Amino acid sequence: MTQLMRFPTSVKRDLAIDTWMHKHADQLGAIAQRWFEVMRACGDDVREVLHDGHPTACVDDAAFSYVNVFKAHVNVGFFRGAEIADPHRILEGTGKFMRHVKLRPEHDVDADALRKLIETAYIDMKRRVKAEASLTSR
Repeated sequence: MTQLMRFPTSVKRDLAIDTWMHKHADQLGAIAQRWFEVMRACGDDVREVLHDGHPTACVDDAAFSYVNVFKAHVNVGFFRGAEIADPHRILEGTGKFMRHVKLRPEHDVDADALRKLIETAYIDMKRRVKAEASLTSR
């Protein structure tokens, strides 16, 4: 049984996400769009889906990260965030798997650290997808 969050309807470019970005065209939306573009650029195998009302990035169909806009902040979330390296200790959350970074317009984020977390989450999920595929092909 897989512990990966799978979205078989994920696509290379989801027009629903473009609509979501257009609806969130304020300062918080710009923050969300900036970081979702980083997720999109991780690799040719990145797919996306609007899940639970927020843009979600996947390796093929396995979710690795998302953005969401709230009243006063943006979350950049990681589906397996509890299991990835966070040397700058910017992840928040106490769940079994998920973690997030909370971004506010009035507070600077260590952009290099967040970019590295996104890349780490992508590489980690790519490894998990490959490992799961090798188990199911036996």
